[in-house]
Amino acid sequence: MEKAVFVQIGDYKLFAQLFGQKKDKPTIVMESGYGESSKTWDSIIQEVSKLTEVLIYDRAGLGESEKSSNPRTSREMVKELKELINQVKIKPPYILIGHSFGGVNARIYATKYPNEVCGLILIDSTPENYREKFLPTMSKEFQESYNNQFIYEGNYDEFMESLKQLKESKMKLNVPLTVLSAGKKDHYSKKSQELWNGMQREILDISSNSDFINAENSTHYIHKDNPKIVINAIKQMINTF
Repeated sequence: MEKAVFVQIGDYKLFAQLFGQKKDKPTIVMESGYGESSKTWDSIIQEVSKLTEVLIYDRAGLGESEKSSNPRTSREMVKELKELINQVKIKPPYILIGHSFGGVNARIYATKYPNEVCGLILIDSTPENYREKFLPTMSKEFQESYNNQFIYEGNYDEFMESLKQLKESKMKLNVPLTVLSAGKKDHYSKKSQELWNGMQREILDISSNSDFINAENSTHYIHKDNPKIVINAIKQMINTF
């Protein structure tokens, strides 16, 4: 089953799609990376939706969704996702899957609504200490191109505010967590790559039940470079319910 809807949230509409059917498993909710529409999941959505019901959506101002006048920070986006889930009438619990910046939103959602989230899968997710621990180790050119990318949703300051919000909301979660780390990042030296993988491993500490997968041959977009590794991680988690 596939169903597309436009959901009114305040003074704008968000585009969402439901795939698959609710069986006896939790619903999967997917959060894309910065500036990415829900089309980013095209590589895995058909396989994942065979497992259970799956919700994908475009955040405000992306894809087919209208722009929001609210700040483009994670806390606001989490509020909007909560409203969307309520309106689409999806019942908890959910497994949240977040790629890159979407992992920041997924983590904040899981700490704000712990009774609704039963699992977390983070795909090369942005760590809360990215600005102070990782960025300064990279070349000026890398830092400049990184800063200049913030034109699609939220500016650089709003993105960094989201990382601050992630730090402030950080707590131990009582849910299974899988962290997938890209092992072949573009423009990373061996040292940078090792630092990145180490920071991904640090995210494991937010749960007492966590698993680490190093996608050695994948760039940042693991779900596109190696869909099987992501699909298998999702299957493994969903089979525990």
